[in-house]
Amino acid sequence: MRYTGPSCRQCRREGTKLFLKGTKCFTEKCPVERRPFPPGQHGQSTSRRRKVSEYAKQLREKQKIKRIYGVSERQFRNTFEKVSTLPGMTGHNLLAALESRLDNMVYRMGFAASRKAARQLIRHRHVEINGKTVDIPSYQAQPGEEIRVRQHAREFAAVLGSLEVAARGQAPSWLAVDKDTFSGRMLERPQRASIPIAAQEQLVVELYSK
Repeated sequence: MRYTGPSCRQCRREGTKLFLKGTKCFTEKCPVERRPFPPGQHGQSTSRRRKVSEYAKQLREKQKIKRIYGVSERQFRNTFEKVSTLPGMTGHNLLAALESRLDNMVYRMGFAASRKAARQLIRHRHVEINGKTVDIPSYQAQPGEEIRVRQHAREFAAVLGSLEVAARGQAPSWLAVDKDTFSGRMLERPQRASIPIAAQEQLVVELYSK
């Protein structure tokens, strides 16, 4: 089951920004900046707990990565099982598969302020791949496929606002984005060095290998 509560509680629980709320994450209103301790009645005291077990660290890392990409436990486990049979490092392959999800691609290209907003854009049939509408956020994009915001959605305030913010940064090196045509392509499968998230994916591999 996917978490449906306040997004900022997830960031505070992980002790780091997961960038789940779009532009709010870059302002002084971000709860992680104002209250840098876990949520709940005993949040401040739990931040000073004694050393945690290795299993707890592995579980915490899995939860963090799940929350970053906004996937359910079943989706995360299925993705892990699929990539575990691929050549290369399983942890790197896991992140590459999560980065290749359509909702993440729309977010990375700057057409949505967050992955959650990207999922809404996709589910409401505002995104197409190679000229065909795709409404499945978990769709695995392939190198060379063109992802485009449909014509009628290009005037949405949320899309234009997101593009304005994205213009201040730079898309990952494995993406080519044309903001004038509201489109982009994956140039190649993302490599770990070019995936901009702070995660210890090897801990997840160790957790699922038990």
